[in-house]
Amino acid sequence: MARKKRQPLAVPELIVRKREGEKLGEQEIRDLVAGFMDGSVADYQMSALAMAVYFRGMDFDETVAMTLAMRDSGKVVSLDQIDAPKVDKHSTGGVGDKVSICLAPIVAACGVAVPMMSGRGLGHTGGTLDKLEAIPGFRVDLSVREFRGQLRKIGCALIGQTGDLAPADKRLYALRDVTGTVESIPLITSSILSKKLAEGIDALVLDVKVGRGAFMKTESDARELARCLVRVGTLVGKRVSALLTDMNTPIGYTIGNALETTEALEILHGRGPDDLRELTYELAAEMLRAAGLVKSKSQGLRHIEQQVANGTALEKMREIVDAQGGDPRVVDAPDQLAVARHRTTVTSEATGYVTDIDPLELGYASMGLGAGRSRAEDSVDAGAGIRLHVQRGDQVREGDALATLYTSERARLRVAADRVGASFRIGKRRPRLRSRLIETIRR
Repeated sequence: MARKKRQPLAVPELIVRKREGEKLGEQEIRDLVAGFMDGSVADYQMSALAMAVYFRGMDFDETVAMTLAMRDSGKVVSLDQIDAPKVDKHSTGGVGDKVSICLAPIVAACGVAVPMMSGRGLGHTGGTLDKLEAIPGFRVDLSVREFRGQLRKIGCALIGQTGDLAPADKRLYALRDVTGTVESIPLITSSILSKKLAEGIDALVLDVKVGRGAFMKTESDARELARCLVRVGTLVGKRVSALLTDMNTPIGYTIGNALETTEALEILHGRGPDDLRELTYELAAEMLRAAGLVKSKSQGLRHIEQQVANGTALEKMREIVDAQGGDPRVVDAPDQLAVARHRTTVTSEATGYVTDIDPLELGYASMGLGAGRSRAEDSVDAGAGIRLHVQRGDQVREGDALATLYTSERARLRVAADRVGASFRIGKRRPRLRSRLIETIRR
């Protein structure tokens, strides 16, 4: 049967209707996305629509339609032949967020298939793909066939977005990025979920970060985004939950690609920073619950602790690294990952307690050292970054080391060191500390 020809769209009329706050229909949204992909809807028209959505929003029906239209703009991977429950995790991005690297093998070791699609760093937040590529030889550009085969064989694959998975999202995000329309909750929701749904998952756990180092600065905004993601994900038939987590200080002690990968691998050895372990285990337990393997968080945490303690999670990471072309010896000796040769140490100018560490300033300082990129086409220095020697709440004396900076270009050190020094606050009273986990949002 011949495919029905799509009728020409009155795109200006749709833009005006959305500008005036009217609701667009499911087929209208599908036709807009299809037209955007085939060129019959111009980039400037899609940008205008994005601006209208930014100011007028979309209801859940519209957001579902946008999500599915972007998912269906490319291939949708079928993982039906894999018997294990398929669960992914997505983070909205933060400073020092290396959780995916230790989370994926832990969850896979527990019997969940983890098809994890990640991104690259841009601006002050790092990217999981850049961190994984600090492992010599590690490939993130697997084909869909390789992705599916590895998932079937070892239960986990860590890849980047391929050009044929949700390509409409990649094109629309590029427009949003240069037209001031990134901060739209319906568009953020459809962007995140369209990519994840194209992976063929059964369930998704979201880490929605809030604070100075996060995309969402206030708890109310982060909660609104989390609820929208959970509601829309549920409406399209997936099990979706979200953890609101604190991003007012960096996660762990490292910022930068090789440094963060080393720290994440330490977690698999039963070592590493307490806050990184807490966040990893909380997200992993929620993934096990979403997979239906455990009924409670406490049961999930016990299972996770067992897989780390008996070395199963570590062995799973060796399998992942080996399967994706990396050197598995790095898993057993993570401190062998190379750091940049030029370095300097920032010291405390006062005696007291560390009352604040600004993650946004540290993120930009790390970027200035070469660990991040300001444009998508920029390259990164795998060995550049910052190693913190203290965390919020620690006691320091004047002259104590606060952080060590690493870069391949000595000229970058002075400006970055000034920025790092300014990110610390030293006070007379020890601040109150709280858990990284703020709230869990489910259906």
